[in-house]
Amino acid sequence: VVLSAGQSKRMGRNKLLLPWGDVSVLAQTIQQAKAALVHETIVVSGHESDKIEAIAHDEGVAAIYNSQYATGEMLSSLQTAVAQLDAGVTAVVVILGDQPLVKPETLDQLLIAYWQGQGDIIAPVYDGRRGNPVLIGRKYFADLLALPVGAAPRDLLKQPSVHLLPVNDPAIHQDLDDEASYERLRP
Repeated sequence: VVLSAGQSKRMGRNKLLLPWGDVSVLAQTIQQAKAALVHETIVVSGHESDKIEAIAHDEGVAAIYNSQYATGEMLSSLQTAVAQLDAGVTAVVVILGDQPLVKPETLDQLLIAYWQGQGDIIAPVYDGRRGNPVLIGRKYFADLLALPVGAAPRDLLKQPSVHLLPVNDPAIHQDLDDEASYERLRP
């Protein structure tokens, strides 16, 4: 699930639409997900949904609209996606749309750890700090859907059973929250 509904308030413009090499930030993030072992990629749109969904379509992935994006923030986007998943989906990898540098191998490591039974919530760790994306198993979907307005998906990461997975990917800490981070990280 690629969370792409935000309003980019700190950036002052939609960061997901900004150029990233030959594509946009969002297209690059989607391409990274598609290069991993994920079964299906779903983009959750909200702000400027027509443009976000056009990028998803161009990249050949599904898009769903979060009607609560302006007030529900990240949580409502993830809840929108989880509520629409097929019953056979056993876990989701939650990817932030503004993390185009996260390696497909990092996503694969999360999935493999899950398949090996290392946990139902798995978060990557680099240089001693937890980052994104995270994997949430179906065991916690009901808990996620029950989180109240104002909560955040990271509230699930307070579970004592969260498996912290060391990865060799500093990009788990790199997102494009402001103009300076975009200029520093862009290709």
